[in-house]
Amino acid sequence: MSTEGKQTHSIVSKLEGNLLISKNTFPYFMIVAFEAGGPLRALILLLISPVLCLLEWLCFETIALQIMIFIALGGLKMAEIKAVAMSAMPRFYLDDIRASAYKVFSSCGGKKYVVTFMPKIMVEAFLQEYLNVDSVFGTELRFSGEYCLGLVAKPGVMVGAAQQGMCKHIKVGFGDVFAEHSIIFNSQEKYIVAVDDNTSPLSRDNYPKPLIFHDGRFVARPTVLNSLAVFMWLPLGIILAIMRLLIGRLLPYKLGILVAAATGMKIRAKLLPKRKTCETHVPYSRCTCESCDPGQYGKGTYTLYVCSHRTLIDPVILATALQRPVTAVTYSVSRISELLSPINTVRLRRDRAKDGETMRTLLKKGDLVVCPEGTTCREPYLLRFSPLFAEIADVIVPVAAEAKSTMFYGTTVRGYKCLDSFFFLMNPNPDYNLQFLEKLSGVRTSEKSSYELANFVQKLIGNALGFQCTNLTRKDKYKMLAGNDGRDTRS
Repeated sequence: MSTEGKQTHSIVSKLEGNLLISKNTFPYFMIVAFEAGGPLRALILLLISPVLCLLEWLCFETIALQIMIFIALGGLKMAEIKAVAMSAMPRFYLDDIRASAYKVFSSCGGKKYVVTFMPKIMVEAFLQEYLNVDSVFGTELRFSGEYCLGLVAKPGVMVGAAQQGMCKHIKVGFGDVFAEHSIIFNSQEKYIVAVDDNTSPLSRDNYPKPLIFHDGRFVARPTVLNSLAVFMWLPLGIILAIMRLLIGRLLPYKLGILVAAATGMKIRAKLLPKRKTCETHVPYSRCTCESCDPGQYGKGTYTLYVCSHRTLIDPVILATALQRPVTAVTYSVSRISELLSPINTVRLRRDRAKDGETMRTLLKKGDLVVCPEGTTCREPYLLRFSPLFAEIADVIVPVAAEAKSTMFYGTTVRGYKCLDSFFFLMNPNPDYNLQFLEKLSGVRTSEKSSYELANFVQKLIGNALGFQCTNLTRKDKYKMLAGNDGRDTRS
């Protein structure tokens, strides 16, 4: 049925199987169990999954739901559950939105309501933030203080709450929401909008709100089979990660690339042509004799590499591609990461004057790499570039870096940052692609301001990667995902 002529009516829709293509709620409980509860809780949920499947097959979905709630949420703090629901789950919800259903749902201009079997605390933030839903009718949970008891509160799984809470003025029902949940029988008039069989997900271009930031370690949707694959891979993944760390730490660059490739790691780099040097040139330094062609970097200077930021090991991969050491400056790196890093890392203090002086001093001693975004971004977007790099070097080389993983994300906001590199290297085939763009000379003597130069370099890298440039910053990311400015993070 068309919604034409009813754009001003309020609409109510079921979430599972209507707005979302899949009716399976297991992946969302697995996300909460793993991210908020830890690997052991997630493993228990996975081991009990055959029982859950059997209960659902026997039409005991309510019992299966209560078991998942108890295992995944029992004992967790309310704040932890809400944080995971807002930071890690929206990506998976958006990936599963039925395009045709969203078109119908969004076309109604009145108030929007959603009915779901899942705990309200797991879906409300997403529905209100991304789909502009006015009210969510979901399963309520019991809490003791700030801790979840893992039990369903009265009147039980969703249905009772929906019957008591729905308003009479809701006239448009989407899918089988009226028949299945027996709501708003006393309405003066009701319209049923059928859900078609089209299972095409909503494309990224049609997202109601751009998905720029998200958290969590899972790359693929943690269905039962995907979760089983993750846990079966973990022992080998841990061994591979340790091997790859030792390769980068102990082996020469050329040999390290070959051995890393043998473990499944891919590093591709598009380098600029090598500069000309005279016979007296000293390795890793810049010759200043009159006969030496300054080439691409400029005579008597070291190179500042300005790199997009995808994971913590961006500078390490850059040094591997160049096959010579570089120094990396960073705002946030754990002590463990500093000890394991095969290159020199220097912390900045977030003091513009002191940081600028530190970078100038380092640049006089050797090549330097900086990631001016200040934090990583997983999606095809570039955050605003800090203009500090444009004030300390006369010659810079922009580097477009892109990292891909299939099982674990190597970045986190809420988790332990000391494990970021480890998680990325645990992937079966971690993939890095670097593009060294043409050098920019005369940066400090340019008529453009440092802010204009930073935006120019951001655009160059964005065009090379096909990424969209934004004005968002590290503070925006941490405020959205963690509710802080990013300074007090786990190490």
